[in-house]
Amino acid sequence: MTSSTPSYTPEELFASTAPYYAAHRPRYAPEFYALLTSRFGLDCTQRVLDLGAGPGIIALDLAPHVDTVIAVDPEKGMLEEGRRLAAEQGITNIDWREGDSTTLPGMGLGPVLLTVMGAAYHWMDRDQVARDLDRITEPGGAIVLASGGAPGDLEPADWRHVVDEVRTRYLGPERRAGSGTYSHPKERHQDVLARSPFSQVDTARWDHTLTRTTDEVIGWVFSLSYSSPAQLGEKKDAFEQDLRQALLAFAPSGRFDEVIRTEAIIATRP
Repeated sequence: MTSSTPSYTPEELFASTAPYYAAHRPRYAPEFYALLTSRFGLDCTQRVLDLGAGPGIIALDLAPHVDTVIAVDPEKGMLEEGRRLAAEQGITNIDWREGDSTTLPGMGLGPVLLTVMGAAYHWMDRDQVARDLDRITEPGGAIVLASGGAPGDLEPADWRHVVDEVRTRYLGPERRAGSGTYSHPKERHQDVLARSPFSQVDTARWDHTLTRTTDEVIGWVFSLSYSSPAQLGEKKDAFEQDLRQALLAFAPSGRFDEVIRTEAIIATRP
């Protein structure tokens, strides 16, 4: 699904994933925040936008470096989870707002130095979003995309095929998105940004090994829009049982290693 009028809603995609997303999605490398702090002189005086913030994976880690993070997401459950986590951590400088890339022009956000996005840009009309962000980004500002890299950049961990096999058995071979299916945009984010007002594009990457337990792998699977509890419905418990058995048959130790990448695409005006 690459059009700007998708046939699914945020509630279909992510409503049931929020607690799993917050607990089991890998965090971005500390070097990512150190790079932003150094390159853009972050000194607790800046306003930044986290667009498609989810439960605040970026916002919570970026908040100590800036004055205000405006965290925008269309899914109420994600925002509620983010507010809960912020309260737990004593973080008070995140402004949680319901909205998305299509409501951006009318939200009155005011000027921001940076707009950061995690794994959200691929759901958007990327060209239009860049034009809209040009109107609110301060001189010297940037669009910053954080992700695990493009599909195929890293060799998948050997245990991933176990997850894929069980998921395919329950949900079919196509990647589901709400009531439809999803295919990743063929055009790279860097190429979209290169024709935008933010056409100076740099990329940085950091890799580290993450070890998960069986429970953590299952929580991560439930955090994905295409294997969410909502997608599985009444089959969720059976799916979890079969996945647990298959994972432990593959690795009786219950430990699953994976190389995790943080990729930062930083796009500035020339």
